[in-house]
Amino acid sequence: MEGLGQFAPFILMFAVVYFFMIAPQMKRAKQEKKFAADLKRGDRVITKSGMHGKVIELNDKDGSCVIETSAGKIKFERSAISMEMSRKLNAPAK
Repeated sequence: MEGLGQFAPFILMFAVVYFFMIAPQMKRAKQEKKFAADLKRGDRVITKSGMHGKVIELNDKDGSCVIETSAGKIKFERSAISMEMSRKLNAPAK
């Protein structure tokens, strides 16, 4: 029993790190993957670099999409899209 008591702080520290750092990061990664899979044509989006546009083409083969911006059409990876604005704009006010 005395040997287990020596490892208790390390076990507790691992549990804290897991629940406050690793688990939320895994949850966020799962949400981002679902978001990228749920994109559809016509969605108004913002990329992680801050560019606003409208999805006009989705390529499942290579995981990319084409976004129409005021500057023209630009091809992005789906993972580079930060948020979808169509649903946020149409959401009821709280």
